[in-house]
Amino acid sequence: MLYLTDPEELASIWPEEPGYRADQLRGWLYETPVLTTDEMTNIPGLLREDLELWPFEVEAEQVADSGRTVKWLMRAPDGASIEAVLMGYAKRTTLCISSQAGCAMACTFCATGQFGFERHLEAGEIVAQVAYAAAFLRRHGLGSSPPRVTNLVFMGMGEPLANYRHVKTAIDRLTGTMGMSARSITVSTVGVAPAIRRLAEEPWRVSLAVSLHAADDELRSTLVPLNKRYPLEEVIAATEYFMDETGRRPSIEWTLIAGTNDTMDQADRLARIARRLRSHINVIALNPTPLTADQPPTATATRAFIDRLTSAGANVTLRDTRGQDIDAACGQLRARQMTVEP
Repeated sequence: MLYLTDPEELASIWPEEPGYRADQLRGWLYETPVLTTDEMTNIPGLLREDLELWPFEVEAEQVADSGRTVKWLMRAPDGASIEAVLMGYAKRTTLCISSQAGCAMACTFCATGQFGFERHLEAGEIVAQVAYAAAFLRRHGLGSSPPRVTNLVFMGMGEPLANYRHVKTAIDRLTGTMGMSARSITVSTVGVAPAIRRLAEEPWRVSLAVSLHAADDELRSTLVPLNKRYPLEEVIAATEYFMDETGRRPSIEWTLIAGTNDTMDQADRLARIARRLRSHINVIALNPTPLTADQPPTATATRAFIDRLTSAGANVTLRDTRGQDIDAACGQLRARQMTVEP
């Protein structure tokens, strides 16, 4: 499983071969990723025979939005399953990746949280998701979207900042060995306040997205149990520290749930937080999961919420819900697979 090997230690795979073989292999893994070892054309076939390229098998693939959204369910040899979603737009191709198998945050509306936590992903397992998407794009493309991963978001399964060590190593490889711009990478968190401060002190300047979902402690503790440990004010203060240290404005993520956080009071409170943080708000209507009764608001209620934010001076975007005809929301494909397995 080549991606589980540190890029600087690839020479140990073929100790009897000249050093340039490791350089060739590193190129196929990180510079021009390929789906199979057969595509490593400048490496002799005998050397390629026993190579294990991926630390997972692609167990399921779903395609939606006229081919502009592709979702993969990937399963590691130990049975842990993760998801990655590739989304094509006119000027960018965004990949959403997982940082853990399962999640311990237990957010009530999230399919991943409903199945609990399995384990952290290793750095190589995180990077391999990016490499797989890059190899897929090289072979198949994604309609008229850019044929490479232009934007990377840690918004898949798991809480990235709860797996800090491996996420940090993965970003080091992505920005170093793979050559991605740190500014094209967004790390999302539901509010691990100490790790937000730690992230602010890293040498690379990734973007930060804070998933609030509620604008007061009472409601947020219901939706996001971690709020009981790191209350809203502590999360906001850590986010301000990130902004001061990096010079980068964070974004606020808000999953809109009918009858829960779509009220005018929540909109007013959210707008005040956004103005304080000088943050852009990304609102997305809930993509329902199999194990909860929560539903997205009506189009009228959604528009009223957006209009209230705007009138209160907040900058806001209503994100389109991609892949509604497949299991595109975080954890949904895994949840569906688990509910049909004997």
